[in-house]
Amino acid sequence: MRFSTNISAVAFGAVALANVSPATEHEFNIQKYLIMDQETYQEPIPAPPQPEPIEVAELPLPPVTQDESEGGCTAAINPRETGCISRTPGLQSGNFLPDGKHVLASLNFAGAPASGIFTGPQLIIVKTDGSTFPNGDPWKCLTCGIPSSQQVGRSPTMDYPQAFTEGTRVLFGTNILDCGSYQLASEDCTPQRSHIFPIRWNINADGSGEGGAMRELRRHPDDVHLGFSAMSFSKAGISQLGYFARLQFNPNPTTGLPLSPRYDLVNVTTLFNPEGPQPISVEGKKVIISPQAITVGELRSFSGRGKEVIYIGYPVESCNIDVFAADLITGAVRRLTSHPEYVDPIDISSNDKWSVVMDTRGSGRQMFLSAMRGVPPIIDMVVTAVVASVRNNGQRRFFQPWLIDQYGDRGEYFGQRINTGGDGKPGSVNDPQWNGMADPKWSLDGTAIVYWQQLTHAPACGERNPLPCPSSTAQGGRIDRLMLAKLKSRKPVPWLPVAPVSDKIPWGVPYVPGSPPPEMRRIPPGNYTLTGQKSGSASIELSQRPDGTAISTVAITYHNFSDDGENIISGSEQVTTLNKSPTLSHVDWFSNLTSTGKTLSTKQTSADGFHLDLDVMTNHFNANGTLTTTVDGKVYLQPANET
Repeated sequence: MRFSTNISAVAFGAVALANVSPATEHEFNIQKYLIMDQETYQEPIPAPPQPEPIEVAELPLPPVTQDESEGGCTAAINPRETGCISRTPGLQSGNFLPDGKHVLASLNFAGAPASGIFTGPQLIIVKTDGSTFPNGDPWKCLTCGIPSSQQVGRSPTMDYPQAFTEGTRVLFGTNILDCGSYQLASEDCTPQRSHIFPIRWNINADGSGEGGAMRELRRHPDDVHLGFSAMSFSKAGISQLGYFARLQFNPNPTTGLPLSPRYDLVNVTTLFNPEGPQPISVEGKKVIISPQAITVGELRSFSGRGKEVIYIGYPVESCNIDVFAADLITGAVRRLTSHPEYVDPIDISSNDKWSVVMDTRGSGRQMFLSAMRGVPPIIDMVVTAVVASVRNNGQRRFFQPWLIDQYGDRGEYFGQRINTGGDGKPGSVNDPQWNGMADPKWSLDGTAIVYWQQLTHAPACGERNPLPCPSSTAQGGRIDRLMLAKLKSRKPVPWLPVAPVSDKIPWGVPYVPGSPPPEMRRIPPGNYTLTGQKSGSASIELSQRPDGTAISTVAITYHNFSDDGENIISGSEQVTTLNKSPTLSHVDWFSNLTSTGKTLSTKQTSADGFHLDLDVMTNHFNANGTLTTTVDGKVYLQPANET
């Protein structure tokens, strides 16, 4: 199932504090705003790289038919009769095949004649070098026409297509397409030689029934393991955990559904340990912040050589959503990004030297929330899910692709935007109305990146929205496009297969089928103190919901508080969150903060406060009152409602 939004932050959106022992505090209470540590990099972190030449071009897709009804895809539109798509094709790009000359994508064919095979959701390969397949098309449909007997039990999910590195299999949704010994892009890989096998995660103690609901599956570089996320609902709200598992082909299952050839997930590990360090904990009346706590809010990918899992984690700075990496063996955590805008989709190059992210940096979308730096993530116990959901306006993202070196954001370096080479006019590669989507992907040789974009469309514009809708200049007026970025000055890097990693994650917890998801440890509400590492302190008051299921109000007063010696925080902030449903939150926010030192910053709500209703599944911004952050005279305002 493809969600209208991803739920990156919900796992830690209502995080509670936890009691810890002095030993845990001493072991994990390290530098709070860690970006990179010298233990990870034995040599000093180098100066940021200079901008490099990048060429961006649009890749071809099947032609558009304006008539989506049966037979609407005529020979006049596609003389080769290999299918058409609609203006809203539901595109999602995947990764490169091992040769670097083909990329995967999923989309919806439309207008097929009766009994036509080019219909509905399908998986295609697109040429990246300007050549065509033998039939003259620059694309090839992989799933069209596969006999039903060769895809028994398959899931309808089609998202995040990812080729395995041997070039004969594809992970898509919760399925694996297998072309046997034949390369996917070859003429020998035909529907008659292809099979689609479902992936099953057993969640019942006796192995019966259908498997558990999984989302956001990511192939590990060893082609043996994968990671995924799973959501759960409770009185405390919606939560999400990450998991790591081995793929095991089962040609003849005797328990569980479907009873057809499938891939089973075995040796599953929950990537969270409730007995381990928590992001925020207390010892007595003292608050401890532990940036080395592993909080896989949503699993996003793995490092290029598969040593680390990449995820959205609990914030290091208030209202600043970042990506983190945790070593699969040691559990050492690295903060990969620190820009105050929102980042989510990420892919790391095969040699671990570079990352490509989709980020709202440059848009100003999140800055009214996060532009003040050095504020500890205390109110984030109740606002993170809402803060993360501001990044979208319904289906519209405000992402653009950015290239960042292995050492991450630092100083004034926040990466290089990939698609700046256009003139900004409608349809150009840097047309701001074309919004980046998940996930961008590297070629194995590190010389190219593929990503996709979607044009702003109703209801994110037009109708009751004050923004006018742009007209598409893409072929047939479609609203999705597939983009290729070539890093022109780079030479191909050699790639070697990744040896299978261990099934065991020492810091995780083995998943036992039938067991409930683990929860973070909680403490009673009360008054606490957070001591700044460089100066000052903060007085914290926590109040819980009437049913006692979670903290609902965080009130904090800063007294010349500083963790870094550069940003000195004073003033107060109070936030109350009411969950109207598992996905819909109402927030009452009062803020009057000042930061001195490196910058002169303020974060202030209007006299009557800032009040927001936001559903993490739909992301429609509707607020009463204002929240404004000002940094050295630069004013950051909230988005207008419905925009």
